[in-house]
Amino acid sequence: MSANNIPIFISAGDPSGDIAGSLLLNELKNKNENFLFLGLGGERMRRAGQEQLVDGSELAVLGFWEVAKKAFFFKKILRDAVRMIEERRPKAVILIDYPGFNLRLAERIKPLGIPIIYYISPQVWAWASGRIEQIKRLVDKMLLILPFETDIYDKAGVPNEFVGHYLLDDIDPQYIKAPYNPDSNLILLMPGSRPQEVQRMLPTLIKSAEILSQRGDYRFAVAAVEGNIDYDAYMKQSRTPIEVIKGRTRQLIAESRLVVTSSGTATLETGIIGRPMIVIYRTGMITYMIARRLVKLTMIALINISAGKKIVPELIQGEARPENIAAEADKFLQDDKYCRGVINQLNSITEKLAESGASAKAAEAIMRIVNC
Repeated sequence: MSANNIPIFISAGDPSGDIAGSLLLNELKNKNENFLFLGLGGERMRRAGQEQLVDGSELAVLGFWEVAKKAFFFKKILRDAVRMIEERRPKAVILIDYPGFNLRLAERIKPLGIPIIYYISPQVWAWASGRIEQIKRLVDKMLLILPFETDIYDKAGVPNEFVGHYLLDDIDPQYIKAPYNPDSNLILLMPGSRPQEVQRMLPTLIKSAEILSQRGDYRFAVAAVEGNIDYDAYMKQSRTPIEVIKGRTRQLIAESRLVVTSSGTATLETGIIGRPMIVIYRTGMITYMIARRLVKLTMIALINISAGKKIVPELIQGEARPENIAAEADKFLQDDKYCRGVINQLNSITEKLAESGASAKAAEAIMRIVNC
């Protein structure tokens, strides 16, 4: 390994991890132009210069059963990742969320003695505590994006550092706590970024829009993502005009009066911008039944979990029906006091996520470990 070729392996497997990984990668490049990045990630990390083992779109699989169906694919990727790390001997391995894969990877490469850094913690506060012990055994440093996680890892004796949330680096400052326009008639539908999510969420969101269109003069738009999702096929099922708009999600959130979104990072994104939202979640029955046995939380929305209370409504599985979504929407659309109260609470949560600069802080922590 020459001084002009210092490999760093980064493993990110979902769209939110790709965002965080690309921001981190750019910060690390600024600190040492000789870093060579390789591993797993999405389109943003590829454009930032990472050598990818596989097309990132193949990694974004959601659900226990859905992952099981691609077991041979993931076993091959795991073998390829281990082989790459053994051959290229990176200065550090950086794992970004995606625990089902990344913790297996950590198990296999731990004997190599390469520093393992975990950026964006698995949701140990939602699952069985055994995962914390696994992390303690495998990971050299946790870089945390949610403030309440620090106490969890401190108690477990896991080296950690709170760096703040990467979304505050990625969202245009003009949209953070953007002024709310109660005269907007835009209701934004956010079915998720994975094909599986869109398949399960969008038909329900379309039917919700049909109900709400009969109650007021509202404009509806889907915040769409680039890729191989055929949104037009879904729109043909709608009796209400719904725009499909790609590449303008944050702007649309800021312009909206209400957001109906799938659970996940999108709830924090919407909360940082400061828009009232309804959070829905639907998955396959097998995945849902397994999750009910394993998950110990009473809330699923990251914005609610960060607040420690249910600020915005959540409709899960069978409760995520069009009539229920429309009923929750009416509360926001017809009660300005209630709506503004929710916005104020969302703004207070944003302040707890720290200020922008999370990616730079994470890069600085990594530089202290790799020492180059």
